[in-house]
Amino acid sequence: MSALICGSIAYDNIMVFEDSFKNHILPDQIHILNVSFLVPELRREFGGCALNIAYNLKLLGEEPLPMGTAGRDFAPYQAWLEEHGIRQDHIKFLNDVFTAQAYITTDLEDNQIIVFHPGAMNFSHLNKVQDAQGVTIGIVSPDGRTGMIEHASQFAAASIPFVFDPGQGLSMFGGDELRQFIEQASWVTVNDYEWELLKDRTSWDIVDVKSRVSALIVTRGAEGSVIYAGDSNIEIPAVQPDAVKDPTGCGDAYRGGLLFGLMQGWDWLKVGRVASLMGAVKIECHGTQNHSFSMEDFERRFQTSFGSSMR
Repeated sequence: MSALICGSIAYDNIMVFEDSFKNHILPDQIHILNVSFLVPELRREFGGCALNIAYNLKLLGEEPLPMGTAGRDFAPYQAWLEEHGIRQDHIKFLNDVFTAQAYITTDLEDNQIIVFHPGAMNFSHLNKVQDAQGVTIGIVSPDGRTGMIEHASQFAAASIPFVFDPGQGLSMFGGDELRQFIEQASWVTVNDYEWELLKDRTSWDIVDVKSRVSALIVTRGAEGSVIYAGDSNIEIPAVQPDAVKDPTGCGDAYRGGLLFGLMQGWDWLKVGRVASLMGAVKIECHGTQNHSFSMEDFERRFQTSFGSSMR
């Protein structure tokens, strides 16, 4: 089986302001805000939903096909992908724009100021699902608005089952568009906040969504996840991590595990457990693509965490 992963490609520029924002912002002068924050260190991480998911699926031994758009500054990321054996067949390079960039500044109270430049991501619709050969499963994750709409339609037209994973892109769509995504998808996955927003915009509850897809997967962070499939509500506990270092990218790691389990044809309990363990492995490392493991270690940890064999 081959998984086509449609989504964003981005650099995450991460900074820490060694104070509190509130100490440098005058509330009564907010209408003429002009502030500058000194950040001694800058960490640039490789990110974007498509390549985060692909990275995690690769760790699990599959050969993912990420599909996305990158800009003229993509060379360092390209070298990283080559080093880790991740295919680039369906990454389109655009020389007149930058790769999408997130600039994230966090203060000592964990408040964040985030600026996001979509860059090449705005042109994700230039990629076509039908250009990829041998695809048996797909995912539509956060990306350019037009690209998400077109890729979902293309998966449906090709009768390729896919996961609809709107993530932070959910706010770009109205109720009619979201209902169309769900009608086309085979599975829907969101976190608990996104589920409330999806429910509000579509006016559909769990029963409505379950009647249209094979499963609705709702992640709840440290509280685990719930998989609503058929008449079952399957509770998946969160795996206790060895350390909590960085939650960024845990959702993408979970989705990598989700795709892996679906590709094996496993039951939902095992699929959810693999996904949960992937999230725990990720949270133990800074950055979204810096964790690693051998399959032997992963299967051993699965056995320890759940008291049953993964295979």
